[in-house]
Amino acid sequence: MTRAELVAQIRRKKSLLCVGLDTDVQKIPSGISPLDFNKAIIDATRDFAVAYKPNLAFYECMGKAGWDLFEETVNYIGKDHFIVADAKRGDIGNTSTYYAKTFFETYGCDSVTIAPYMGEDSVKPFIGFEGKWAIVLGLTSNAGSKDFQMLETQGQKLYLNVIEKVASWGTADNVMFVVGATKADMIGEIRQIIPNHFLLVPGVGAQGGSLEEVMKHGLTSEGGLLINASRSILYASNGPDFANAARAEAQRMQAEMASLMGNL
Repeated sequence: MTRAELVAQIRRKKSLLCVGLDTDVQKIPSGISPLDFNKAIIDATRDFAVAYKPNLAFYECMGKAGWDLFEETVNYIGKDHFIVADAKRGDIGNTSTYYAKTFFETYGCDSVTIAPYMGEDSVKPFIGFEGKWAIVLGLTSNAGSKDFQMLETQGQKLYLNVIEKVASWGTADNVMFVVGATKADMIGEIRQIIPNHFLLVPGVGAQGGSLEEVMKHGLTSEGGLLINASRSILYASNGPDFANAARAEAQRMQAEMASLMGNL
């Protein structure tokens, strides 16, 4: 999906919602398969979401069955939504190239999340695929982010240095950054460095991030945000009404987004 196609969908739906498919077999209602659960969630939320983000950890742990579930889920989502393979890969040379081929060519995802610790030759292989995106970890919301991301380097915090450098390797049409919603007050500073790049923002919902604050600091004239919610939508109910509850929560979030987007 190109930038223009993504922006068109955002404007048509008045939504920035990305639904995280962190499908935990220990949490889904009894008597339903993981695939049927995913399909029900997708059907319930596709009117309000512009993107879906399967988290590979919840699929890889099941071996071949998990990879089959991931493939069937991606195929079921289809081409009308932006698909993020949340795989957090990060290696060099041919290894990165083949990771990219895995998610872009074999499974047909639009993007993959990447850990940039190994530098330029671990990121660039992902941005050589037309119409595909590298989503690079920039500023994460976990407690351990302070261990490295907040260190001072070259007169600025390391996360800002990483974002600035990685942005120079690609363009706003093929690189996004992960910025946690619980760090919303720092998004304004990030926007000074990358005013036009999309940000994938997890942490709204169960993690307590403020949707209003994220949009206040991060919204651009094209949207510029994919705001992810996982548990708050997937497990809005653990009963037989789980899909209806998921739809209600997705609709609530989309309505709040629409109210904050104005005439975008």
